[in-house]
Amino acid sequence: MRIEKPKNNRIKLTNRGRLELFFIGAGSAFTKRQYQTNLLVIKGKDHLLIDCGTKTPQALYELGINITDIRNYLITHSHADHIGGLEEASLMGRYMSGLKPNIIITEAYQHILWDMSLRGGSAFNEEEAGGRLSFSDFWQIKRPMWLSGYPRETFGAEQGTIDLKIVRTKHIPDSSDNWQSSFWSCGVIIDNRILFTSDTRYDRELIMDYDKKFNFESIFHDCQFFTGGVHASIEELNRFPKRIKKKMFLTHYADNWEDFEDMAKKCGFAGFALPQQFYIYD
Repeated sequence: MRIEKPKNNRIKLTNRGRLELFFIGAGSAFTKRQYQTNLLVIKGKDHLLIDCGTKTPQALYELGINITDIRNYLITHSHADHIGGLEEASLMGRYMSGLKPNIIITEAYQHILWDMSLRGGSAFNEEEAGGRLSFSDFWQIKRPMWLSGYPRETFGAEQGTIDLKIVRTKHIPDSSDNWQSSFWSCGVIIDNRILFTSDTRYDRELIMDYDKKFNFESIFHDCQFFTGGVHASIEELNRFPKRIKKKMFLTHYADNWEDFEDMAKKCGFAGFALPQQFYIYD
């Protein structure tokens, strides 16, 4: 794997066939410096945006990409730094480009995303056949398939040549002690090579069970700088074996991340995932 900056601060949604991860942002929900942790996956002629937070349409614009250029989405959970840009994406698709973007989404999470977040700003804009607009009026739905034989609830899907596995995670509420009792959230395994946890609390079984199965090349893991709440702390992540930490990049961190660079190095982590850089896997 190698890391490169985009040329002239511009990116394209295609490449020569290699797997590229581009972090539109790498900061926490309230970052003012790093943009929010949303991940663009590019491989050949295929692309996928994992999460679309409030700041994402602006960040894409600054990189030379219109939100309507993004044709494929996967959302990990419903906090605003992961879904805050979806209303713009769906309304621009319906009323500007006339194209419905694809979204990989389970039936269970579709109801959560629409009924609890997006419906209020979308359903009442017009009447369709005598009724209000629905999720499918804005999005082309792609259902992932439930996969058997995994340590926890896991779904499979493909976006062109990009293989995806959607893995349930433990995020909210802070009182839940397992993924089953947590509100819906997921991480994503990309091409059986990369684990992107999105937001998750410290969950040793998640990392150890799936790394045993896939032997990931890289793990991009949620990280905060204090212990408690609904994210994994750097102290908790330091409990992982050295072989895990040396391929673990820290994401979703606060704006004072430079204060913890030496600590991350001493702990043996791969480092901090940096915003608006390509992580390239040949």
